[in-house]
Amino acid sequence: MPVLGKAVRLAAYTVAAFCCAWSVQAHAQAAKGAKGAQPAKQEAAAVTGGTEPTLVGQFGTWGAYVAAPGGKKVCFALAKPSSMKTNPPNRPRDPAYAFISSRPGERVSNEVSIMIGYPLKPGSEGTLEVAGNRYAMYTQGDGLWIKNAAEEDKMVDALRKGSDVTIKGVSSKGTETTDTYSLKGLAQALDRLAQDCKR
Repeated sequence: MPVLGKAVRLAAYTVAAFCCAWSVQAHAQAAKGAKGAQPAKQEAAAVTGGTEPTLVGQFGTWGAYVAAPGGKKVCFALAKPSSMKTNPPNRPRDPAYAFISSRPGERVSNEVSIMIGYPLKPGSEGTLEVAGNRYAMYTQGDGLWIKNAAEEDKMVDALRKGSDVTIKGVSSKGTETTDTYSLKGLAQALDRLAQDCKR
């Protein structure tokens, strides 16, 4: 990954960055709820630095949202895991979620971010597995992003076509985490956002 790209993503991780140019990278808290439940707007608002997002469509387990924090349009598809496992089992953590975001003003499209719900082991790598393909993910705080940005388009294409995706990571306390997300509705959510997120 280019140094600049990694720096931008790491800067985007902080809540303060949400209120600035790098508005959508990470630290929403999705509400706990039933499998496939629609994320509430107040939780989705955390993704956009407190700006109220508009739910433009619910497609399977994926909600499609649009917001404009600081006048900069942000679009994202958001979902919660269909299953969550830890080893040792039942370790407490905040809600986990995945989102795929686009920021047309920055020429960023379909950027994948995964929030695990507790701090990950510094310097460790996670993995994203979909349709028989495995992608290395770098860690920052409780988030995961693709290590090789050149593979992101290929990964998103696999996510659009897959039935589910498995995310693995290790917490700062050594807890092994395996989350599975249903991909039902993701392709439709991204297609809707491609229409709604034009400049």
